[in-house]
Amino acid sequence: MAITLKPLRDQVIVVTGATSGNGLATVEAAVHRGAAVVATARNETALEALRARLSADGGRIAVCAADVSDMAAVERVTAVAVAAFGGFDSWVNNAATGTYGTLDQVPIADHRRVFDVNYFGMLHGSLVAARHLRGRGGAIVNIGSILSDRAIVEQGPYGATKHAVQALTDTLRMELEREGAGISVTLIKPGAIDTPFPEHARNFMDQPPRLPPPLYAPSVVADAVLFACETPRRTLYAGGGGLLASLLSRAAPRVSGRIMELVGTFAQQKPGDPGDPARRDNLYDPRVDALRGTQNVHARTSSSALQVQKLHPAVVMLGVVGAGIVVALGRPKDARR
Repeated sequence: MAITLKPLRDQVIVVTGATSGNGLATVEAAVHRGAAVVATARNETALEALRARLSADGGRIAVCAADVSDMAAVERVTAVAVAAFGGFDSWVNNAATGTYGTLDQVPIADHRRVFDVNYFGMLHGSLVAARHLRGRGGAIVNIGSILSDRAIVEQGPYGATKHAVQALTDTLRMELEREGAGISVTLIKPGAIDTPFPEHARNFMDQPPRLPPPLYAPSVVADAVLFACETPRRTLYAGGGGLLASLLSRAAPRVSGRIMELVGTFAQQKPGDPGDPARRDNLYDPRVDALRGTQNVHARTSSSALQVQKLHPAVVMLGVVGAGIVVALGRPKDARR
């Protein structure tokens, strides 16, 4: 079955992690562009407020409170979509959580919790979405990270899950292609995005966490997600800063690793700016959600790199090859042996 995706105005889109950050931006943008949305998150109060606000403006939206780490809860989302709109056309796996601190500082139970949400939550969503979309066609859009390509200090569990998400997405795509399911599978890799993540993550560092610049607004990720709902793509990087970091990591992994060792911790801490206390630590229970973080940062509202990637899927691969050639030619002869 060939992959044929509907225009957004004719789609029903499921979005997990829908009450905060990238998920909230995606829901708002999708409804604004005429799509119907099934929004799901743990925060039932925030979901109901979101439904009331968007419905009041004529938006088509249904909500379902669910923790994606629970397979039965994720399966309920499909039931809500079928009851409200007759099904769905795209499923966006966005829900995620995280920690700040060294591998030794983060308790094993918290490592597991990050995997339960970020990896198993995405697995649950992917399996449920694929079952529904087989024979109908549609899109599965997974939110990874530039940390799917490289690691960074102080975010070991989160980075490990995003590496796993890369493998999960690739495997899912191959299996669905092999059976001719007609389902597009895309991995979005955001760079640093101005969301409440630094406040929501459980923090074991001795300073409040922050995201390293350059930062982008959540609308940049929403732009990438909605493009993938209409246009088959393997991978899209949301933000030029993240794309450059990934290219450097692939072309010169040792250099990239040394940079992370030297500046990683400093780049993620900002003394005296703890953010909103009501948002801190949503690892196990929902906290106050919002579109963007409360820390005083500058975030770009557009990404030229993303717009270029939309033109042709080979753009990123050409960049990787080009960066590799530049680094290889710049190495001393002895270093190439």
